[in-house]
Amino acid sequence: MSKVGKVPIAIPDGVKVTVGSGTIAVEGKYGRLEQAFRPDMVQIAVDDAEATVTRVKEGKQYRAFHGLYRSLLANMVYGVSQRWEKGMLVRGLGYRARLQGNTLMLDLGYSNPMEYEIPEGIEIEVPNPNEVIVRGADRQAVGQAAAEIRKFRKPNVYDGKGIRYKNEQVIQKAGKLGGPGSG
Repeated sequence: MSKVGKVPIAIPDGVKVTVGSGTIAVEGKYGRLEQAFRPDMVQIAVDDAEATVTRVKEGKQYRAFHGLYRSLLANMVYGVSQRWEKGMLVRGLGYRARLQGNTLMLDLGYSNPMEYEIPEGIEIEVPNPNEVIVRGADRQAVGQAAAEIRKFRKPNVYDGKGIRYKNEQVIQKAGKLGGPGSG
C-alpha cells in the first residue's frame, strides 16, 4: 500500500463529498470543487465522516494514481472547509501593494504600476502596503495566483528587493569585492 494513499481522509461537518462516474465533487462553506479521476485506476468510497481511496490492481502506475487522487481529495476537503492561504511580502524602497476594486496594484519601481486582475475564486487581502495575502478553496489556483504576482518582480539576490513568499529565504550574494584599483 502507498503510505500516502492508505490514510483515510476525515470529512468535517458541513462538507459534502459526492462520487460520480469519473468525477468527484466536494462542497463546503467556501465553495464547490470538482476533480476528474480515473475509475480504471482507483476507487473512491465515502462513508459517514471519512473517505478512502483504494487502487484497483497492483502496479507502478496504480500506486502513483493512488497517492495522487488521495492527495487531491484531501486538498479539496481542506480548501472548501478552511481555505488555502499564501502570504507574500513586498520589499524595497517605495514598493507597495494596494487593492483597487477587483485589481491588485503593485508599485515595484517601474514607471507604471503593475496591475493584476484577481481571478474568480481567489480572494486577495492587503493588510498593509508591504504584505499581500492570497486565499481560495482551490490549492492549485491559490499557488498559481501567488506565482503570477511574484513574477512581476522576483527577489533580487544582491539587495533583497522584490516580491517573496512569507516563508521564503532569499540568500543574498556579496556583490563585487575586488576589481580594478583595489590594490
